Amino acid sequence: MLKKSDVEPQAYRDAMARFAGAVHVVTTDGEAGLRGATVIAACSVTDAPPTILVCLNRENLKNEAFLTNRRFALNTLTPEQQPIAIGFSGVTGLPVEERFALGRWDKIASGAPTLVGAMAVFDCELFDWKDLATHRVLFGKVTGLRIGDSVDPLLYYNRAYRVL
Repeated sequence: MLKKSDVEPQAYRDAMARFAGAVHVVTTDGEAGLRGATVIAACSVTDAPPTILVCLNRENLKNEAFLTNRRFALNTLTPEQQPIAIGFSGVTGLPVEERFALGRWDKIASGAPTLVGAMAVFDCELFDWKDLATHRVLFGKVTGLRIGDSVDPLLYYNRAYRVL
């Protein structure tokens, strides 16, 4: 159980804005339908077995699709794919079909949509998750992988998209 912090939420968000991160779109498809979201909070957990984690906002009920579908793909974006990042971020209000129309998608292992032309794609089976306050941490065993061109990544820093 977490104790109440003396750090105010806005001050925490302001400090986290100084934390640069690679931009990804996490996607799923299956029984609960098609879903995708732009995320920065994703990383490797271990390479044996290959495992990644992704953090999603639990307050968005559409993100329940990731649990129901039990699969997801983490797609690491290039600078040219910034419109995809914006579309999947939710700020535009695009419906799911229009979000996916922003890119070209295929499937490689789990059945989750994978972005053709992404810097890297980690196709995963969801094997565990942890709810913590407003967010849910998904743990995925990597069952498929595609490595794209080695280009400068699309980053998010100080509330804006950036390139190295």
